Amino acid sequence: AIDMLLDPSIRLVSLIGRAGSGKTLCAIAAGLQQTIGKDNLYSRLIVSRPVQPMGKDIGFLPGTMQEKMLPWLMPIQDNLKFLMGDKTSLEMYIEKGKIEIEALTYIRGRSISDAFIIIDEAQNLTRHEIKTIITRIGENTKIVLTGDIEQIDNIYVNETSNGLAHAVESFKDYKIAGHITFRKGERSELATLASKVL
Repeated sequence: AIDMLLDPSIRLVSLIGRAGSGKTLCAIAAGLQQTIGKDNLYSRLIVSRPVQPMGKDIGFLPGTMQEKMLPWLMPIQDNLKFLMGDKTSLEMYIEKGKIEIEALTYIRGRSISDAFIIIDEAQNLTRHEIKTIITRIGENTKIVLTGDIEQIDNIYVNETSNGLAHAVESFKDYKIAGHITFRKGERSELATLASKVL
């Protein structure tokens, strides 16, 4: 997975695995390495995920778009903080525009160039949504789709009809894309067991 994530000739990478297998952590680590690390292949790291609540929604959230997105993006923030250490450097990179945490809602019409993009929880996207996202990709941009097709919160898709599975299947014969399925949980013994038995 790391080899694919660091290979600029592979423009689309899909990572599927159970909760806690390290998909998002690997993707963010590779993105940071290539945007604020020594390599600097891309000018910024853009991270997003579908706004799809698990269970009942909490309703209207007040505040700016950033404040509204915060509950959905906390898992991404957790990974960024784990990889970068202190919170101030993360906030500094966000202020400088090197790391962007985006709402997928506003991607239509954009053309995103010179970026490393991670779409987390992509199993909650429809085929139409995944096409809309991937067709926004401009020159010198790499996109990484991560997700667990066994944990779908979107009632309109299932294990085979979701956008992530559709992208994996559609791009499997092209050298510009690569896919890895993570088999082992890394978060904790309990999380790995829960993903199997519950």
